[in-house]
Amino acid sequence: MRICLIAEGCYPYVAGGVSSWVQMLIQGMPEHTFVIYTIAANESDRGKFKYELPENVERVEENFLDQYMDTKVRRPRRNDLKPQERKALLDLITSSKPDWDTLFAMFSGAGSYQANEFLASDAFLDVLMAASEDTFRMTPFNNVFWTVRSMLLPVLNILRCPVPDVDVFHAVSTGYAGLLGALFQWRTGKPFVITEHGIYSREREEEILRAKWVDVYFKRTWIDFFLGMASAAYDHAGVIASLFHHARDLQIEYGALPERCRVIPNGIKLERFEGIGPLPLERQGLTLGAVIRVVPIKDLKTMINAFALVRARRSDATLYMIGPADENPEYYDECLDLIDNLGVKGVEFVGRVDVAEWYGRLDMVLLSSISEGQPYAVLEAMASRRPVVATDVGSCRELLEGNGDGLGAAGVVVPVMSPDIMADAILELAEDRAGLSRMGESGHERVSRFYREDDFLATYKDLYQEVGDAWRA
Repeated sequence: MRICLIAEGCYPYVAGGVSSWVQMLIQGMPEHTFVIYTIAANESDRGKFKYELPENVERVEENFLDQYMDTKVRRPRRNDLKPQERKALLDLITSSKPDWDTLFAMFSGAGSYQANEFLASDAFLDVLMAASEDTFRMTPFNNVFWTVRSMLLPVLNILRCPVPDVDVFHAVSTGYAGLLGALFQWRTGKPFVITEHGIYSREREEEILRAKWVDVYFKRTWIDFFLGMASAAYDHAGVIASLFHHARDLQIEYGALPERCRVIPNGIKLERFEGIGPLPLERQGLTLGAVIRVVPIKDLKTMINAFALVRARRSDATLYMIGPADENPEYYDECLDLIDNLGVKGVEFVGRVDVAEWYGRLDMVLLSSISEGQPYAVLEAMASRRPVVATDVGSCRELLEGNGDGLGAAGVVVPVMSPDIMADAILELAEDRAGLSRMGESGHERVSRFYREDDFLATYKDLYQEVGDAWRA
């Protein structure tokens, strides 16, 4: 079977997280051939892969959102929009539920509209004027023009991507990747599957509400825009997978049909961590670790502040940041400045290492993210018999407390951006090493039962077969 995996902002440019999931999926199915469609922000990343592509990857089609900015525009021809086309464009700008099939027909490779040319046309101005009479009536037209144009420029150009000759399309998020999968399904009628690791629309909403670059008048516009792309993906996908039950509930809340939604948890190769023994009941010092990428969404500043509070009461405590620090150099420098300003000792950035060799050195694993799906770092810590203190994001509560499995807690869940509560949890757990050890064993048992890589791969093999057979029938 030939499968097109569509990935946005991750594989193969970024190590860890969703990219690890993609690599595991491809390597675990050598009997299938994969075509990778990537969507990334900057063309300067072209060809800069962080992964060695498996032999069953036929090719990588790279697409960059900034590559469309400098496209030369011919003199725009007259575009006489049909009423249905005009409404679809107006809804794309002002609502969260546009008519994507009409937009696909207009701007896809088979359509008669070229995105950059259209965005310089009188027809586009007419649509903007209509939006300004209602939705944007309190906003300067110049701001409306440039904001909406920057919003539409990449998305309408993405619709011109050629459709690969494959059996199944599989997007690993909604957003631009999910929209491209929806387009391919619309063009071919072939099966389209989505796997959401986090809920993309919700993550973008949280990001936009905090963002300083988005004018307050346009925050709702950007949020609706991403919700609209999610609606295209949900409407065209035959199967919509999530990693945990609460995520499935959110997908349904955002418009996915319940009968299409199913939970397929991540899996890890348990054998990789089997050599790590139980947490020692006696050990000098308190060794904490975080297996992370140094990026803002991981909120390392909360972790550093929490560790400073721990260190004030436990001078024998150390904290190791394990993972790449080169993805966002500016944020890495900010973390170093925070450590220096706090005057806290005992923090070390380790960089890229074999994490399986590190878990056994730790007493506790920390995660302070403000958004997650089903983090591999937590699964790996549990497989390594190490308790976890994690923020209440994604599936962390389900992983650490179970979903009614009766196995007991594998750690503690704390609120987001609460360094004092995280510090208290660390210090309280550290007082009872026997309790820490029990938590580690509970985590190991939970991973052994429910989160094995073999089960994860078998489920996706069956899923590909299921949707492929249904389409052929």
